[in-house]
Amino acid sequence: MPVKFTKVLIADERYESAGVFDVNGDGVPDIVSGAWWYEGPCFKQRHRIGEVAAHGDYFDDFSTIPLDVNGDGRLDFVTGGWWGNSLRWRENPGSPDAEWPEHIIAETGNVETTRAWDVDGDGQLEIVPNCPGAPLKVFKLDTDASGKGRGTFTVHTIYEGNQGHGWGFGDLTGNGRGDFVLAHGWLEAPEDTYGGEWVYHGGLELGSASCPILVVDVNRDGLNDLIVGGAHGYGLDWYEQKRDGDGMSFVKHAIDPYNSQYHDMQWADIDGDGECELVTGKRYWAHCGHDPGETDPLGIYYFKWTGEGFAKQVIDYGEVRKATGCGIHFALADLRGTGRVDLVAPGKDGLYVFHNEGE
Repeated sequence: MPVKFTKVLIADERYESAGVFDVNGDGVPDIVSGAWWYEGPCFKQRHRIGEVAAHGDYFDDFSTIPLDVNGDGRLDFVTGGWWGNSLRWRENPGSPDAEWPEHIIAETGNVETTRAWDVDGDGQLEIVPNCPGAPLKVFKLDTDASGKGRGTFTVHTIYEGNQGHGWGFGDLTGNGRGDFVLAHGWLEAPEDTYGGEWVYHGGLELGSASCPILVVDVNRDGLNDLIVGGAHGYGLDWYEQKRDGDGMSFVKHAIDPYNSQYHDMQWADIDGDGECELVTGKRYWAHCGHDPGETDPLGIYYFKWTGEGFAKQVIDYGEVRKATGCGIHFALADLRGTGRVDLVAPGKDGLYVFHNEGE
């Protein structure tokens, strides 16, 4: 049976990114989105974070990654934006009435969005911005002897070429090291993450790919495949990894060719059966009317692998203001302690929570 969801409007705001973490240290998850954080478990009381620069229909805030950057025991968050040309972190002040100071990590060029992956396998997350037209760089938090953040980052350049729109991270070779996937190829990780050479393999033509491209074993054959959305056009596909001796190739399979702007996606166990599902949906008004399908109905879905293909299950679907999309950086978390994964969906059409009620 499909999972049932209860939809709740949290705020009629236009920020496109949201994160979930315990802001005030009370053990209850809170929602952070744009200029505000919303106190859990009800999310009715909101507190101001600070000004977020507006640029037309956009805000310069395209990710919300929780991280204790300065080691004070409070979770801060990392963001970046297209117009600010920088990667930034906002410092949790420890008071619900104080604004969060903003700190520049680095001038990066346009930031499409940002994600956190354990690139070097040390158990700590690194920050990786997607900067179309720029080299691929990894930002590693500087820590003291106890592992606490020092408030600064060391940058490592992985690829000097144009990384393109959309990227992903995961083990493609099966050697236990994470590789990077770009829209036009993939980068094979060296044994020495930052001192060795990342080997580029071309041949991918993924277009304006989703952020992220998922690296997961879809068909459970022991080889990691790719799941790619059309971030600024129609299409959602998975690319089956094939091996011919030492050679690697990918065979494209359609998941949903009929909807557009699949910009963000996650691989998570939505129905509690121990197997992950693909969770994704439309980024509403991604290019403000200039993308194919931008005026089509909105939707958020999860896709369940059947052994032969993906079965599409609707979380929300309909016209604008009746249904919603899931922004550029949505969040999955157990918001009520039910053991079930809920969905936090930001976007230009509002900030919503979809409570997972089970089957």
